[in-house]
Amino acid sequence: MKLDVDAARDRTIPDVLPAAGEPLHVLFCGINPGLYSAATGWHFARPGNRFWPALHLSGFTDRLLRAAEQAEMTRYGLGITNIAPRATAQAAELTGAELRDGGARPRAAIGPQQESLGPARLWILPNPSGLNASYQIDRLARENPQDGIG
Repeated sequence: MKLDVDAARDRTIPDVLPAAGEPLHVLFCGINPGLYSAATGWHFARPGNRFWPALHLSGFTDRLLRAAEQAEMTRYGLGITNIAPRATAQAAELTGAELRDGGARPRAAIGPQQESLGPARLWILPNPSGLNASYQIDRLARENPQDGIG
């Protein structure tokens, strides 16, 4: 089956969140859905995206999940959302207003942040896209905020 990724432009995909009353330990926040993700309805769906392997190698899940199994994340107290909901071919297509509305910090550094969101700690992780060649899968897995979670 061939996906019509061009038709997915500007679509949104739902957040992945545990049911009301269930624990949410970590909320992963992407920049925005890519066209491939919007065409499938799954976050980090493009083959070669390293989110799912890094999630497993970091110890967040006991097995490697596929994008099509994203709802399984909630069993681990994990969720996914995006800074901007609109699907684009590249994050550079987002407007400054969309990024500001989503709370993006353009000069935020990788790692734990000084500020918090209420009682929640904030941690910036590298983009898991295969285009981010400076972070190979083992390095992505080491950047996890797993300590003190759970």
